Amino acid sequence: MWRGNSPGGNPGAATEGTGGELGGQGNWGLEDAPGLLARASLPIMPVWPSPLASSALTLLLGALTSLFLWYCYRLGSQDTQALGAGSQAGGVGGGPRGCSEKGRPSPGSSGEPGDGPRAEGLVSRRLRAYARRYSWAGMGRVRRAAQGGPGPGGGPGVLGIQRPGLLFLPDLPSAPFVPRDAQRHDVELLESSFPAILRDFGAVSWDFSGTTPLPRGWSPPLAPGCYQLLLYQAGRCQPSNCRRCPGAYRALRGLRSFMSANTFGNAGFSVLLPGARLEGRCGPTNARVRCHLGLKIPPGCELVVGGEPQCWAEGHCLLVDDSFLHTVAHNGSPEDGPRVVFIVDLWHPNVAGAERQALDFVFAPDP
Repeated sequence: MWRGNSPGGNPGAATEGTGGELGGQGNWGLEDAPGLLARASLPIMPVWPSPLASSALTLLLGALTSLFLWYCYRLGSQDTQALGAGSQAGGVGGGPRGCSEKGRPSPGSSGEPGDGPRAEGLVSRRLRAYARRYSWAGMGRVRRAAQGGPGPGGGPGVLGIQRPGLLFLPDLPSAPFVPRDAQRHDVELLESSFPAILRDFGAVSWDFSGTTPLPRGWSPPLAPGCYQLLLYQAGRCQPSNCRRCPGAYRALRGLRSFMSANTFGNAGFSVLLPGARLEGRCGPTNARVRCHLGLKIPPGCELVVGGEPQCWAEGHCLLVDDSFLHTVAHNGSPEDGPRVVFIVDLWHPNVAGAERQALDFVFAPDP
């Protein structure tokens, strides 16, 4: 057997150094190489016991899963009452979150500092919940609207006369009056239903004297001489009123763009007595268009939207973007009788289907 030389050059001297680490052998030869190699392949670092590693990993995954489920529960159970209260349109006469001519809250709004940001935060949280459940696809404008607050960049609208109180959807064509062709199907359906809707109004009408208690179904006046009977209020059907107005209800069921599942959506009769006036106000959003079907239009009635005057015509529809500052007045004599229109909130024609679905989720009526 060949013997290695010592570092000093003496033949036969045992080679030392790492021999002790490899097994404690002072002398080795070529025949010992397989054993040395086998020993060298042994792991140097001790291995963590397998059962302990599995237990720690299981505990870590369980903790992360529990944290994620808790977060989802908290997010899904956020209180949306403030959102519902802030987005309700307050019927067909105007929104509680409207604005005055100088941009101040209208008489129906809370006007409390911080009320807007609170609602904006709820909108953002609801929109994130929608995106997790479905997708962010097509949500660019809605996302910007939720983050930016009312008005372009959170400020006044077009020339300062478009000031939606809650939600401004950017990049929508802005005009006080919308062409009839933009909602041709719904306009033609409502106009063809004019006789039936007029009969329904005759069945629920009263003298509007104000000296007697309000009849069943009629809401308290928004202003002196302004009354309304709603079939849908803030996206919720009013069953008793719908049963009393079968023709109007049938027409609503046939509309394609009625905001029937959204707190921005209302439908019903609006009555304005002679001498009554609704001062400048703005609706809660530019994502909707209000369709006015004239039922009884005496002389002296006017509607001014965004500084543009217009008037109703019996049996014909007028499409209005009520996010613009608007004023309604009946300047006729008492002998002329009340002005009566049937108002329905429709989607703005340039709001895409995916955006409508997301906004219906965000502004769903309270259960």
